[in-house]
Amino acid sequence: MKILAIDTSTLVLGVAVLEEGSLLGEVTTNLRKNHSVRLMPTIARLLEELELKVEDLDGVAVAAGPGSYTGIRIGFTTAKTIAWSRQIPLVPVSSLAALAMNGYRFPGKVVPLFDARRHRVYTGLFRRDGRGLIPVKEERVTDFTKWLEELRQEGPLLFLGEDVSAFREETVQILGGQAEFGMGRENAVSATHLGQLAWARLQSGENVEGAEAVPNYLQLTEAEAKWIRSRERGEPR
Repeated sequence: MKILAIDTSTLVLGVAVLEEGSLLGEVTTNLRKNHSVRLMPTIARLLEELELKVEDLDGVAVAAGPGSYTGIRIGFTTAKTIAWSRQIPLVPVSSLAALAMNGYRFPGKVVPLFDARRHRVYTGLFRRDGRGLIPVKEERVTDFTKWLEELRQEGPLLFLGEDVSAFREETVQILGGQAEFGMGRENAVSATHLGQLAWARLQSGENVEGAEAVPNYLQLTEAEAKWIRSRERGEPR
């Protein structure tokens, strides 16, 4: 089974092709450029390098969020289009779970996070179990200080994510030596890990959402929140 994995949940663009869970090829860039312009050419180029065609794919994995609203929508739209046109499974995967996989070798628990603004983060808590990671605390969007207080008894902890640096000082102040931090490539979502998580779900026989899948933002978009507030105030559309 060959799976195309797509991650556009952050500024990093990741595309990978895996066969039976093993990597065939991967492209990762962090160019701060529009994913809508670069995603399809990147997919086409990778398939060409691997001497594959879209018809050779048996499934599509996509980062379902949380993360960048715009980026997730771009990845989801592309993945859905490919899966629908080929009538192959579409497997949405948590971008936090995929990021946490970078800390699989860590002996303690893993804390992936993305900045959600206003001192809040998208985050979760994972620990190693067999050949994968399992959630210890459910994914959420939360105030960062409140999150650290909740993690006081969970150490040692490995914090992963490109946004961790903005919260590092406070993390050390509250958790001290319980906190460790990822380095370099460990802080970016890997399309390979995304594909491996999707392949594991398909192999286990787990029912996937397919065409009915929707992104998991963990919170309303700003436009949705404003619309709800206006309705509560009785404002006209």
